[in-house]
Amino acid sequence: MNPAIARAGSLPRLAWRYLWSRPLTSALNLLLLTLGLAAVTLVLLVATQVDRGFERDVQGIDLVVGAKGSPLQLILAGVFHIDVPPGNIALEDFDTLRRNPLVAQTIPISLGDSFAGHRIVGTTHEYPAHYGAELAAGQLWNAPMEAVLGATVADAMQRAARGPGGDGHPAGGAQGLLGRTFFGTHGLAPGGEEHGGHPYRVTGVLAPCGCVLDRLVLTATESVWQVHESAQADDPEDLAVLRQEREITLALVRWRSPLAAVTLPRAINTTTPLQAAVPAVEITRLARLLGVGADVLRAFGGVLLGVAALSVFIALWNAVRERRADLAMLRMLGAPPARVGGLLLFEALWLALLASLLGLAVGHLLAEGVGRLLAAQNAMPVTGALWLPGEWAVPGLAVGLALIAALLPAIQAYRVDVAELLGRP
Repeated sequence: MNPAIARAGSLPRLAWRYLWSRPLTSALNLLLLTLGLAAVTLVLLVATQVDRGFERDVQGIDLVVGAKGSPLQLILAGVFHIDVPPGNIALEDFDTLRRNPLVAQTIPISLGDSFAGHRIVGTTHEYPAHYGAELAAGQLWNAPMEAVLGATVADAMQRAARGPGGDGHPAGGAQGLLGRTFFGTHGLAPGGEEHGGHPYRVTGVLAPCGCVLDRLVLTATESVWQVHESAQADDPEDLAVLRQEREITLALVRWRSPLAAVTLPRAINTTTPLQAAVPAVEITRLARLLGVGADVLRAFGGVLLGVAALSVFIALWNAVRERRADLAMLRMLGAPPARVGGLLLFEALWLALLASLLGLAVGHLLAEGVGRLLAAQNAMPVTGALWLPGEWAVPGLAVGLALIAALLPAIQAYRVDVAELLGRP
């Protein structure tokens, strides 16, 4: 028997020594288990946060009305602000919709410009009120070309002002941003042409809400009209024509009664130049599309875990054969059969424990990486700095797989015949 192993007193310590007496095999098994558990953790973290984000942002919005096109595109552009809208709708059509007796509330949304990749949204005070937004500093806009920053936008503006060397940091945090001016750029992505003659002035900063408002710059609808009308025409007569043809991008609608859910979308789609998309229907469709990718990653993790369990089984089965002399010595020293069989189980448990810790850590790091990639696109926030109750199942899964893999080798060790082993050459 290995002297170091013989000196290891308790069963867990002895199993630990045995485990790392074959470092390459143990490291491979640990790697396979870790990767499988990390994939499971990543799917759990990302899928849960995306689902929560969908539910939070779409809450209270019964209908999204915009230009004809893809209903899903309309939802992604108007509710989650992660796609481009299919077009604009006439202000006259919006006013007609607002006067419909089946409609309780309509919130206009006007898109087209951005600031540092964050969308500038022309709307009314009803929009932040819908999400229960609170101000961290300042006040909401009261005139065109006044703007309120979401929490993420404010952080980005502060980092830009701070600069690489830390200079220029606005004093007083969010309060220090009040009164600052910035210019919007044409388009919903960075790199557009700057509207240099029309600066926005920051009048308020929203407190973090964990919703879509964090990623937006809010202003009056008139601001969007003013910027684009001035860019298209200088002549007073041309400007007057543009004002008569004003448009918005879409409307968020809350209906007055359940009857509207049955009749209003069909009426809008068939009798008007507008399109009505029901968020609940489109989110279900989107969840199915996203679920395919999640299922693939989950299946990949399952394959890794299956291969890891098989590898652990083979390693422990061979270990029993390789340790015949050690097992016989343990029995001669008075170790009961249960202790000998438990040695194999403890080796598997050590692997499960280490793989659980590493798998959870890697899964959270991957989720943080996914979150940063999404943040760079100003998409739905995802973070790895979050613990979900469902993650307690990850160590349970690891332990279950390890015990299943170790069961037959442990039984084989339990039934070892000392006389037979000692009689072999």
